[in-house]
Amino acid sequence: MAQEFSAQESAQEFSVRYAESLDSVGAEAWDACANPPGLPDAVGERYNPFVSHAFLRALEVSKSVGARAGWAPAHALVEDSRGRLVACAPAYIKTHSLGEYVFDQSWAQAYELAGGRYYPKIQVAAPFTPVTGRRLLIARDAPEGACEALIVALQGLRKASGASSIHVTFCTEQECVALSGAGFIYRAGEQFHFVNDGYVDFEDFLARLTARKRKAIKRERREALSDGVTIDLLTGSDIRPAHWDSFFEFYMDTGARKWGRPYLTRAFFDEIGARMADRILLVMARRGARHIAGAINFLGDDAIYGRNWGALEALPFLHFEVCYYQAIEFAIRRGYKRVEAGAQGEHKISRGYGPVITHSAHYLADPRLAEAVSDYLTRERAAVAEWAAEHAAELPYKSENGD
Repeated sequence: MAQEFSAQESAQEFSVRYAESLDSVGAEAWDACANPPGLPDAVGERYNPFVSHAFLRALEVSKSVGARAGWAPAHALVEDSRGRLVACAPAYIKTHSLGEYVFDQSWAQAYELAGGRYYPKIQVAAPFTPVTGRRLLIARDAPEGACEALIVALQGLRKASGASSIHVTFCTEQECVALSGAGFIYRAGEQFHFVNDGYVDFEDFLARLTARKRKAIKRERREALSDGVTIDLLTGSDIRPAHWDSFFEFYMDTGARKWGRPYLTRAFFDEIGARMADRILLVMARRGARHIAGAINFLGDDAIYGRNWGALEALPFLHFEVCYYQAIEFAIRRGYKRVEAGAQGEHKISRGYGPVITHSAHYLADPRLAEAVSDYLTRERAAVAEWAAEHAAELPYKSENGD
């Protein structure tokens, strides 16, 4: 998209443009905004792989995203008066609401029944990735007003594309505050994360649980690894094309059974394997020489992010072992602060994963739709807070008196 305009914020003039491909944006310049070195913990994850140039470009060149997939890249770029990239956002023009994990299909249906046109819409996100992270990517030394200029750029993209709305999903709470000043509505969600409370090893983690839950987890791990099943942990150069072949088979089987349309192409895994293998942990279950199940995890500086899983054999508790227990054990051993195991899943609570509130922000151009959605989200936020409190009370950790 070749449109450009200037935004005047404070005393600094910014120019704004949009990129239909990350091939037109230098990786170093993008990553200086996406994962600037020395980012304070209060601002967000020190390194989030899902907003990196390598990850987002892999989606594009593998055709996992694109116009045919209904995810047309239109990344917003803000440059200072010298032409230096100081802010950016991974933005897509979307013709559906698939692959987002923050569901707005009911909004679309209601609006179109009332005579409106909901699609296209603008999605600011890491596609297919329900992981919290910065979405308004600002360089650490950006001039004052760069964030405001980026929000202006997203509003300009909405107008230029004829989109009904802008959706900034799985962003930080601080970004929601900034966006609310530009008319965005705040939405809350819930996930379940494991927090590493300074555990020495997996046995130390188990010792903090109630006796009943501790015994249940030990039994699940024994049964998952019975019948000759072993686990391979693969990262970096240990991951070979044959491993990706096996994992893609698992991924396609799960996607076809659960969702009807897997989003990622086989080429995507080759791309990330070539460019970011050191940020990947494959947990592969093997019987003899044959892998029968696996899960892919991405590695930040502080967190392990569990993403996709699949299996060719339905073995009891293998899913829990491959996706949850191995990730916890790896996090404890390597000193990661937490494990994020993806969207939804109340079954994670009994396995030590506690409730965490997630955030998104939504701009709806039609004031009638915005008013109706705002009213709904007010009630939904109260319900989410109530659910999170209830789930926190269900965690299997011992109380202070040891029960």
